[in-house]
Amino acid sequence: MKAMILAAGKGTRVQPLTYEMPKPMIPVLGKPVMEYLIEQLAGHEFRDIMVNVSHLPEPIETYFGDGRRWGVNIGYSFEGHIENGELFGEPLGSAGGIKRIHEFGGFFDDTFMVVCGDAIIDLDLTDAVRKHWQSGAKASIVVKEVEQEKLPNYGVVVSDEDGNITSFQEKPSIEDAKSNLVNTGIYIFEPEIIDLIPENTDYDIGSQLLPSLLAKGLPFKAIELPFRWLDIGRLSDYWLVNQQLMRGSIRGMNMPGTEVMPQVWTGLNVKIDWNDVFIEGPVYIGSNSRIEAGCEIQGPTWISHGCYLQGGAKVHKSMLFEHTLMRNHGVVHDAVVFGRYCVDKDGKPFDSKGTGLDWVGDARDKALKSLKSVS
Repeated sequence: MKAMILAAGKGTRVQPLTYEMPKPMIPVLGKPVMEYLIEQLAGHEFRDIMVNVSHLPEPIETYFGDGRRWGVNIGYSFEGHIENGELFGEPLGSAGGIKRIHEFGGFFDDTFMVVCGDAIIDLDLTDAVRKHWQSGAKASIVVKEVEQEKLPNYGVVVSDEDGNITSFQEKPSIEDAKSNLVNTGIYIFEPEIIDLIPENTDYDIGSQLLPSLLAKGLPFKAIELPFRWLDIGRLSDYWLVNQQLMRGSIRGMNMPGTEVMPQVWTGLNVKIDWNDVFIEGPVYIGSNSRIEAGCEIQGPTWISHGCYLQGGAKVHKSMLFEHTLMRNHGVVHDAVVFGRYCVDKDGKPFDSKGTGLDWVGDARDKALKSLKSVS
């Protein structure tokens, strides 16, 4: 079967992470979030996968290549233009991206699935497609029940007792919400729906294509199945998802590295003063990281490769991206540290200077600049 992964967005709600990396490449337990989706699709015999890209496309294409590592075929559709050798992204919207791919080479010639590239799911995709076929629908959405307080963050789906979708509400207030089922960004379409998408136009699935299906009275279903859906749409979600996963909340998603003591995992060649460091797991410490005596690390905490914590630094329930330097007076609680960008668990930026944070990678930058000046 065929699938499409939506990966062209700028990821504005997870900035500053997406200043320097595309959203599908944001790491979850050290692995890009999109990799989990490809593994899920491959496990359910989706062999041909198109990915639309626009914002910072190179890291996605370089990492995933042609897909052979996962036993699938991956192709890319760049939305934008090239000017003087530089790429300029011009995303066409989730539905516009479908139209562009199909108009180019007729890719969507049978039932196909579309998934957003910013969530981890353990959905039985085969069962979802089966239910779509059995219903006779031209389009289906996989929906998920969420707590009332979360409804304003999502598109709400209203359906009758037979699963026929009757209306949508885009991020309604708790009081106005007519349902507690939300759109998970997982769609199953028949090729006929592509005719409803205008050419060369920024066109969205949720706000434009789906309402047009309703207006035309086409068979349109909500599919509700039990599955876990870990959405990293916002920075607060990203922090929370990593906290949950480091605690082992999903079977099969385990900490990488070697468990050197209970609830403490490390990568290769770490340098840690074990006798004089307080560590309370779950904690991961990446390869080539150095943790000096007097440091305090309380989990769930993720310390990526190449980090350096000077003696006395304290990290509690946080994520430090690669090559982070914490000086001896540094203290970080409930935070995500990405280069010189620092946000708390609610996604609010804070000043890194007072926390003793810097970037070990400066040395690599200076070395690179020196080489360029010599050449």
